[in-house]
Amino acid sequence: MQSSSRSLIQRVGPIISARIRYNSRLLSSTSSSAYVVKETSPSSSFTQDEEYVQLSDNCVKRMKELQADEAKEKMLRLSIEAGGCSGFQYNFALEEKPNNDDRIFERDGVKLVVDTISLGFVKGATVDYVEELIRSGFQVAENPSAVGGCSCKSSFMVK
Repeated sequence: MQSSSRSLIQRVGPIISARIRYNSRLLSSTSSSAYVVKETSPSSSFTQDEEYVQLSDNCVKRMKELQADEAKEKMLRLSIEAGGCSGFQYNFALEEKPNNDDRIFERDGVKLVVDTISLGFVKGATVDYVEELIRSGFQVAENPSAVGGCSCKSSFMVK
């Protein structure tokens, strides 16, 4: 058991180190204030290089419903944490204001906030809102940075 754990660490270690170096370069190259990207229409085409995260129609609709119940406007935060059954997991939360290192993606007045480190893991992804028999919630429907994940779509493996 220890040898398999050790070999896993030896295989994953360089990948994680490379990702940390990449994210450090992102942090040092971005300005100290939040950066806002607006999507003009759902059919707009963006290249992977633009580090864009899209919002689906269902996501925008549900966020507008949630905002109608709130006194202050809320933004949807997407962050990535280590863990989950596939290595990394998506975390969604509602927030009132962005942090200095955040990128803000906006569509039809709905804002999605992603910190610069998490952005490296979700670049080119689409955030959706789904309602199923067993649960309903926000999820990342498409993520070009992921090579696999669990069936509940709450965790993923990176390329």
